[in-house]
Amino acid sequence: MMSRRAYALLAALVLVVAIVGWNFVGGWYGSGPLAKDASFIVPSGASLSSVSEKLEEKGVVASADGFAFRARLFGGGRSIKAGEFSIPAHASASRVLSIITSDDVIRRQVMIPEGMPSVMVYDRLKAQEALTGEITVPEEGSVLPATYDIQKGETREEVLRQMQAAMSRELKELWAKRASGLVVKTPEEALVLASIVEKETAKPEERTVVAGLYSNRLREGMLLQADPTIIYPITRGKPLGRRIRQSEIQAINDYNTYTMVGLPKYPICNPGKASIEAVLHPADTDALYMVADGKGGHVFASTLAQHNENVKKWFAIRRARGEI
Repeated sequence: MMSRRAYALLAALVLVVAIVGWNFVGGWYGSGPLAKDASFIVPSGASLSSVSEKLEEKGVVASADGFAFRARLFGGGRSIKAGEFSIPAHASASRVLSIITSDDVIRRQVMIPEGMPSVMVYDRLKAQEALTGEITVPEEGSVLPATYDIQKGETREEVLRQMQAAMSRELKELWAKRASGLVVKTPEEALVLASIVEKETAKPEERTVVAGLYSNRLREGMLLQADPTIIYPITRGKPLGRRIRQSEIQAINDYNTYTMVGLPKYPICNPGKASIEAVLHPADTDALYMVADGKGGHVFASTLAQHNENVKKWFAIRRARGEI
């Protein structure tokens, strides 16, 4: 029979094992040391060991080694994900692992609308406090308007490169599918004309007609006479905020299509996919002129006489509104 001394030693051993086991398990499921909710970034390609060290450094877990060991033991082989995660205060190590192995990342986005000029793209990226580093104003027409996911700590230069790479890919793909007999002969010319179409109409259903109209003018050797090309060298695409002056209409530069035949030398904004497609698949139209219709769209005409009548109607609308 076991002596009292042996029983005591066995009981003590069981107690020690129980305490150690409880502490070990408690260290996995018990409350963590994080005092308040915080965000935590897992870099792309990071290992469990490096993430564990960072978790300890940020006060999310008590011990990097303890977290890594328990994660391998209790984690079921789950892989950590790259991204920014929201960690609640006092989250257990088990909860932390569940979070950083999930797809529940914090989504940060920056939206570049169709027709935004590059100076405003620059302003928008500079205003993103989650991003770091400096950039210069991108080349006009080099950014594809879209909504982009960004990560906290990512550089503005990296995000801008993604935007420009997206435009390069999109333009290449659309150019490969272009219609035959186009007046634009290169992807660069298509981008310039698309930037004018983008600025000339806000109605999606008008894009191909406007593209067809300007294509007709280019074939005829007519001045394009697009007002946004007057404004661009003045404001770099930002709203003018006043009526165009006669001296500005007569200005000679690389953009003003009232004083030059053909396309501007460079784009006047960052056109969207739909405007590029419109230029590469313009409407079959005989329109050469257009004027506002007072409803947010345009009235098109194939002769100057028709256009002059349409202009009279537009001026009558403006007078009725008290605009002139």
